[in-house]
Amino acid sequence: MAEATRRAAPVPVPVPVPVPAQDRGSAPGPAPQTPARLNLVWALPPVVVLGLVFLYPLALVVQQSFSPENGGGAFDAYTSVFASQSFREALGTTVWLAVGATVGCLVLGFALALVIAFVPFPGARAVAKFIDVFLSFPSFLITLALLFVYGTVGMANGLVTDLTGAAEGPFHFLTTPWGVLLAEITYFTPFVMRPLLAAFSQLDTAQLEVAAGLGARPARIVRQVILPEALPALAAGGSLVLVMCLNEFGIVLFTGAKDVTTLPMLIYGKAILESDYSAACVVAVVNIAISVGLFGLYRMVGKRAGA
Repeated sequence: MAEATRRAAPVPVPVPVPVPAQDRGSAPGPAPQTPARLNLVWALPPVVVLGLVFLYPLALVVQQSFSPENGGGAFDAYTSVFASQSFREALGTTVWLAVGATVGCLVLGFALALVIAFVPFPGARAVAKFIDVFLSFPSFLITLALLFVYGTVGMANGLVTDLTGAAEGPFHFLTTPWGVLLAEITYFTPFVMRPLLAAFSQLDTAQLEVAAGLGARPARIVRQVILPEALPALAAGGSLVLVMCLNEFGIVLFTGAKDVTTLPMLIYGKAILESDYSAACVVAVVNIAISVGLFGLYRMVGKRAGA
């Protein structure tokens, strides 16, 4: 009898709970789609401004390089410029200064970033903040500072002449390629330090503690633990410095190095001093091509570094 009663017992049926009207109205629906015409309207003004401000003047420079003022073929200006000794010397000077400054910035920037990030000292945070401010300084400001210290009538030469009674001091390197190289390394090193400090801030300090606990010396820790983590930041910062050194004009001009002619200085001389606009545009096109290629390399390295 009990078994029959259990079989006859009704099975409870769940009663649906009514949903309030305000909750039903808040149900997510399909996201509204922006019409393609509206996207075009928003994209058109910046494209027009970019074309008028940047692309049109750039197109005029390229056109002028293929239009010699004295007539002739479209590539005559290129042939004349490429055959000139001044262009080859300027190209070589530009390349070796850019490469030398980049190597110097990488070495010096890595060493300084290591000290700031891993060597505790009073004011380390303030120094790191100052590096961010330093990035906004104009390049000629650093050159003027070096001129005040190492220039012909700078403090270093004045101190030597006061002590020895000589007619002039021994420091004259600022007007040489080495002076330009020193100024570029001084100015562009923080551009390498900034991504390095960001990379060091994300480094797991437990790895350093484990390595030190196993008896690894500081040089080995830097080589095997820190350097592999810093390679992407070094590559990104070095690529950026290489591009900027390639186009640097103010440092070379303010050092007064008359025998140092880079591609930007050659463009200035051809256009302003010689009024040879076709040749200036040819050199500018070459400089732009090299810069765009290096910038593409910088962007590729930056993406791999997660920048």
